[in-house]
Amino acid sequence: MEIYLIRHTPVAVGRSVCYGQLDVDLAPTFEEDYLPYREQLPLDTFDRVYCSPLSRCRRLAAALGIETYTVEERLIELSFGDWEGTEWKALPPEELNGWMADFVRQAPPGGESFQALYDRFADFLTELGESDAERVLLIAHAGIIRCAWSYLLDIPLVHLFRLPIGFGEILQFELSPTPGRTRIIRKV
Repeated sequence: MEIYLIRHTPVAVGRSVCYGQLDVDLAPTFEEDYLPYREQLPLDTFDRVYCSPLSRCRRLAAALGIETYTVEERLIELSFGDWEGTEWKALPPEELNGWMADFVRQAPPGGESFQALYDRFADFLTELGESDAERVLLIAHAGIIRCAWSYLLDIPLVHLFRLPIGFGEILQFELSPTPGRTRIIRKV
């Protein structure tokens, strides 16, 4: 099964704000930002399209002319819980430092750990791999793409924030039911 996993386009929130599942607006440049997808994706060849429930992903699907897709809760970004919408520098240092020391297992207050994010995405990929689809598009977030890298290359979760994931990024891979045969095709 060939899978295209894409990240939504830039958002209208700066890097200083903590957001994950917060439903933020897309940047004012959205109309230009999504155009490269049209050139790089075989939009008329997908058996199935799955999309995060957040509007930044659903809006991208609509702009790409994708009329039929499945909203998949397991593709939603990491939940930062009580921190959502707060500037990083305004977070209580003891909470932030504790989370940063072990973000894989520790969740922000009211949020989820990176392990929980990985587990739900891996569960989705396992289920998807058992389907009869041949070419699938996933519209999601940076956290999900990082989890895909971990899943594909067995990268420990603790190292995933070393991977830069840009807005509009595309990861194309082949998901095989045979262990060890899943492979990355390209990253754009």
